Amino acid sequence: MAQTITSPTDVVDFLTAQHEQIKSMFTKTLAASGKAREEAFVDLRRLLAVHETVEEEIVHPRAKRKIANGAAVVGQRLEEEHEAKTMLQKLEKLDVDSAEFTQLLTELRDAVLEHAQHEENDEFARLGQELSEHELESMGRAAKLAAAIAPTRPHAGVESQVANLVAGPFAAMLDRARDAIVGKG
Repeated sequence: MAQTITSPTDVVDFLTAQHEQIKSMFTKTLAASGKAREEAFVDLRRLLAVHETVEEEIVHPRAKRKIANGAAVVGQRLEEEHEAKTMLQKLEKLDVDSAEFTQLLTELRDAVLEHAQHEENDEFARLGQELSEHELESMGRAAKLAAAIAPTRPHAGVESQVANLVAGPFAAMLDRARDAIVGKG
């Protein structure tokens, strides 16, 4: 499931560990077929949705204020996140064993891994230099709380802290109800 990472307390460590988990989940999903691929994709989609929400609510606002050229750095990440959410929404409508699904999932993997590398180099590393260990740990606790109540499905167009705080609770409630109905909660 999405929240198997519980040990890191520093927000950078927490999110970087999730990047590794996401990478592994892409490999698992692409290697599977049938019901196993569908289940792996649902788990991947859920982690991606939760992960991006946490970044949008906790990390990006702080990065905008604390790192040099923060607004531009975050702006690029938000554009990438919007594209990823749009691709995830398209994938949800496809047969998991179709060639189109495999192609789009491969494109999404490549985009997400590149996005994660940019975050780690351009945002996380710089936050690590600008913030104290106490601030990073405090953000890590906030990230874990945000992850616990985040939407579990992609919502393209909800890529800012304000949008997540306004739409997020309602979207999360609907997503989690939908997950429970289909047995993925």
